[in-house]
Amino acid sequence: MAEIAMAEIGKTVLDSGWLAARSTEVELTGLQLTTTHPPDGPTSPWMEAVVPGTVLATLVKNKVVADPFYGMENEMIIDIADSGREYYTFWFFTKFQCKLSGTQHLDLHFRAINYSAEVYLNGHKKVLPKGMFQRHSLEVTDVLSPDGANLLAVLVHPPDHPGSIPPQGGQGGDHEIGKDVATQYVEGWDWIAPVRDRNTGIWDEVSISLTGPVKIIDPHLVSSFFDDYTRAYLHAATELENRSAWVAECSLNIQVTTELEGSVCLVEHLQTQHVSIPPRARIKFTFPQLLFYKPNLWWPNGMGKQSLYNVSITIDVKGYGESDSWGHMFGFRKIESHIDSATGGRLFKVNGQLIFIRGGNWILSDCLLRLSKERYKTDIKFHADMNLNMIRCWGGGLAERPEFYHYCDVYGLLVWQDFWITGDVDGRGIPVSNPNGPLDHDLFLLCARDTVKLLRNHPSLTLWVGGNEQVPPEDINTALKNDLKLHPFFENQGENALTMEELSTEFNDPSQYLDGTRVYIQGSMWDGFANGKGDFTDGPYEIQNPEDFFKDDYYEYGFNPEVGSVGMPVAATIRATMPPEGWQIPLFKKLPNGFTEEVPNPIWEYHKYIPYSKPGKVHDQIEPYGIPKDLDDFCLKAQLVNYIQYRALLEGWASRMWSKYTGVLIWKTQNPWSGLRGQFYDHLLDQTAGFYGCRCAAEPIHIQLNIATFFIEAVNTTSEELQNVAIEASVWDLEGACPYYEVFDKLSLPPKKVVSISELKYPKSKNPKPVYFLLLKLYHVSNYSIISRNFYWLHLPGGDYKLLEPYRNKEIPLKVTTKTFFRGSSYEIEVNVQNKSQKPDPKILTYKNNYASRYDDGDFDMASLEPIHDEAEEKQRAGLVQRLCRQFSRETDGLKVAEIDGYDVGVAFFLNFSILSSKPDNKEGEDTRILPVHYSDNYFSLVPGEEISVKISFQVPQGVSPILALKGWNYHHEWHTVV
Repeated sequence: MAEIAMAEIGKTVLDSGWLAARSTEVELTGLQLTTTHPPDGPTSPWMEAVVPGTVLATLVKNKVVADPFYGMENEMIIDIADSGREYYTFWFFTKFQCKLSGTQHLDLHFRAINYSAEVYLNGHKKVLPKGMFQRHSLEVTDVLSPDGANLLAVLVHPPDHPGSIPPQGGQGGDHEIGKDVATQYVEGWDWIAPVRDRNTGIWDEVSISLTGPVKIIDPHLVSSFFDDYTRAYLHAATELENRSAWVAECSLNIQVTTELEGSVCLVEHLQTQHVSIPPRARIKFTFPQLLFYKPNLWWPNGMGKQSLYNVSITIDVKGYGESDSWGHMFGFRKIESHIDSATGGRLFKVNGQLIFIRGGNWILSDCLLRLSKERYKTDIKFHADMNLNMIRCWGGGLAERPEFYHYCDVYGLLVWQDFWITGDVDGRGIPVSNPNGPLDHDLFLLCARDTVKLLRNHPSLTLWVGGNEQVPPEDINTALKNDLKLHPFFENQGENALTMEELSTEFNDPSQYLDGTRVYIQGSMWDGFANGKGDFTDGPYEIQNPEDFFKDDYYEYGFNPEVGSVGMPVAATIRATMPPEGWQIPLFKKLPNGFTEEVPNPIWEYHKYIPYSKPGKVHDQIEPYGIPKDLDDFCLKAQLVNYIQYRALLEGWASRMWSKYTGVLIWKTQNPWSGLRGQFYDHLLDQTAGFYGCRCAAEPIHIQLNIATFFIEAVNTTSEELQNVAIEASVWDLEGACPYYEVFDKLSLPPKKVVSISELKYPKSKNPKPVYFLLLKLYHVSNYSIISRNFYWLHLPGGDYKLLEPYRNKEIPLKVTTKTFFRGSSYEIEVNVQNKSQKPDPKILTYKNNYASRYDDGDFDMASLEPIHDEAEEKQRAGLVQRLCRQFSRETDGLKVAEIDGYDVGVAFFLNFSILSSKPDNKEGEDTRILPVHYSDNYFSLVPGEEISVKISFQVPQGVSPILALKGWNYHHEWHTVV
């Protein structure tokens, strides 16, 4: 039970101790539940509730229904169309302790409920308005219990129009959900099965906040820049409400601090203003702007640091003291956007610098809305790890939560936020339905305006878009255009830019706008996206020939908001999310036209599997490696394809940066359930190899092979010229020989440019090998530090990769050195892997792969962690792990050194690490992976003599000992070492 001590100003989140019960099984009224007959614990019909979360999340937690993510279990859960809305109408109940003094006030906040609710507190009833995307704030000062023990019950009703699911499925079921202001994906899509309760529940934060007589409401922060970003102003405005019966004489304070090293804060500004607020009045107050000289700017991922300031606003009332406080992280940055005349694509500038957009589409983290800061942090960090710089929050999903945006602020992900309109449901689907959008347009606009106020202070928020593949109805669209119109300062750029004097004297302060700093685009295929006219010109959403991404006729327009492909996870995920009948791999069926059709098992089909072939267009991309024998073989070969597919997609776009393209968003980066398509990591948070193909291709500075022309290209997306760099290209055959080696030195790479270096001549040389490896490195000549490294496996035109199958029998010796650091449950391992099959070639001076700049996860400081030494207990525990190859360990300044035997010379191909758990009660067949894990690289390969360092970070559950495991294409058995 949450408690608030008397006179303690601030917020308390009510996220534990909730109970839930189906309304038809509770014979008591809300009045009785919150006065004389409160539930006394999780005894039938009451059960422990998931808040925030949905009704279905609660039912799954209590095993009332099976896990809808597992196998076909979702088919066993009754759909709301069959059960009726009452079946998913639930009571939620909790208690909290709070006792006020005479001049204090308490508010009860629901940050979102789906879809409507009646709230009872200590016998008093309040009906909340409908709508999934609006906040509800109730003053409950007068209904608190005198003894401080408060009883809260909430009756939550599903959406008014939950719809039904046609036998053929479809995009958004029968589209009835579009009549409400709610998520639309819940009726099912081509990437997800229907969500049976339609996300009914208290799905976002519930809290109580204690204030004095005056409270702060929805401050708005805006930055403006002058003199080439040397001078910046912070504009701030806030609403203030006086709840007392007298004039409140107030001191309103705004403070801006920045955190220095060692958690020391520097106060940049502190300003106090006197404000008089009439009794029972609500006013809007605008602070005088605050001047900053050369502030630290916030930059997107890959362009610079994500500098954040802490802005706090407090109000003191004469005769009372501190009455309320508010705080928010804020980034100084300026975003501009317009349509590029050369490509027709939409351009984005951040702080005056063009940014080439490489990002992904996002639905939501979990389709049972079990949202958490920890999960959001992992999700967003994964996107930053992939070197992406934009996330689009798709219109059939959520208006994402402040925690999502916080981590986008921290990790530098620009966010495109759709409102809740989709073409499939709102007028352009099959059948055509809801051409006028939701039934209640005023409710839609109320939710939209409230969402803007909730999110507008986040520097990562980049643009608002009216809908997915559709524009909102005319009246809604017109209102949004007006509400979200740019302030003249952000509208007039370049030579027509306003001076600070004009800004101050001729226009309202920017903070007085609802937003005013970001563009509003009416739909995802309008105004610089796709063909700009709203025609269906995004996509495709299937496997592609990798070389096609580089061709002139692949995609016609400048910015593709959706292009998707495959997403098969690793075999361990299939076993963890499906029964054995789901472990059957697809049947490879030869067709008369020479193409192969993959026929998946029914469970894969239910989980929306995308095949690795498109008969008539694309030959099966797994088949060139040989027909898979079993699940492990299939998933490993799928990872090879995942890596090639997504690297080629992003490299193809980068190859025509600014000349043809301004950006691309991949459909999609992840799945909110155990789906089998369009993902870089699965719902269990294990990455596919496509994750690392993306990470490679989206580097800010990148070396690549145009696999359509076979020219080597260098891509510099940054604003700095690179001078005195060189490119090393080496070809390695399956015998470990290097038949081709060339260095291109004395190069300069201009900013924001793609430079074609030279054709790779090996395929046209005398007697090239049918399958070979290509290693490209871009490095500084001065110290041989690596800027970019890119490894390809290739075959001659018309060939295949079947020679890689016997290559799996190659035994390549490796040396693995590990050093482990920990703090509490946080672990970080530095691993160095060396291919010992032969000594480094004397002419190759980059074999150590010392990178010019390290990727750092920023989660904790390694210097503050304690090294793990190889004590006797560690050795004894390590001895319990079965060794599948010879290994020896020794203590060397906290290092562990292991050698994996091998007697062949060649490339150590497609190596990948994983972290496993070791505990006494591990069961046979149990999924022992520790997830999530952040790797600085994975699915990597090493040529003879080469070495590479990989940084691994993760959290360990209590009572678990982590094990580092290594597998690879020519390493059939896992090598293990206890961390």
